Amino acid sequence: MTDEPASQARRVAVIGAGSWGTALALVAARNRHQVTLWAREPEIARGIEAAHRSPFYLSDFELPENIRATTSIESALSGCDFALVVVPSHAMREVVRGMQPHLDPSLVLVSATKGVENSSLMRMDEVIGDVLGFEPRFVALSGPSFAREVARGDPTAIVAASRNLEWSEMIQRELSSNHFRVYTNTDVVGVELGGAVKNVVAIAAGVVRGLGLGTNAVAAIITRGLAEMTRLAVTQGAHVETMAGLAGLGDLVLTCTGELSRNRHVGVELGRGRKLADILGETREVAEGVKTTNAIYEMSRRLGIDMPITASIYALLYKDKPAVEAANELMGRPLKRE
Repeated sequence: MTDEPASQARRVAVIGAGSWGTALALVAARNRHQVTLWAREPEIARGIEAAHRSPFYLSDFELPENIRATTSIESALSGCDFALVVVPSHAMREVVRGMQPHLDPSLVLVSATKGVENSSLMRMDEVIGDVLGFEPRFVALSGPSFAREVARGDPTAIVAASRNLEWSEMIQRELSSNHFRVYTNTDVVGVELGGAVKNVVAIAAGVVRGLGLGTNAVAAIITRGLAEMTRLAVTQGAHVETMAGLAGLGDLVLTCTGELSRNRHVGVELGRGRKLADILGETREVAEGVKTTNAIYEMSRRLGIDMPITASIYALLYKDKPAVEAANELMGRPLKRE
């Protein structure tokens, strides 16, 4: 497939040089933008500058000349037209604090982070606004998208959500190509909560696979997980339609069934009887669902929303409940009307 060129070359900052940040840097670079990729670790920035490859993330992909790397947030943001913030949810507040002195208020900030802050139960939109002290030009980027497949150029469709359609349409225009399709949406709450809750459900889907319970059980987890996600999101003002779209059902199915899903992998290994610390210690990658489970469980408890999958995974991760007991809870819910 050939790329559709963006309207004009832009200067783009990508804040976060993990797998997803690296993949999105490639997306922007293939659209002929000048990309500065900010890395926390100096060895990543040095590796990209010296060899045009990340030493740790998607290291088998050569990065083009129009991607440069830096450890200076000020340098990354200098003169950029929009910034993609691609860091773990638990790091968002700290990173945005570091960005704040160098941010032009007119800059469009795009969060590609899927999670909820544990301490405050804020979505990333709320965290960024809380740090900055004003409502930024915010876009939430989410949807079914494994970083490796995006880097490879496999066809992908995602959502750019903003309360101001002009901002999401800008991101749609500047990142879309024949193989990377960006759709717009005004439901920031739904897009962000969909991206957060699906990781919790993916751990549950992994657990039942790790226990050998079969694809029927996975289908049940996905279906009931969508119901949980929808109950929570709609209570917070999201649209039901969003939950049936790319950032809801689409991302949920991918993360619950795809072999590249880190959250599903965590669940599979837990189902096989391994300890969480051992599983997480094997990789530099972040499984967002582990921390997000705590936040979503607390949110559901405070709001009085029934989320049995989340409750079971919370007990598995944080209360040492055996995986087989958690799975039995999930599959042994009282019979009632669907």
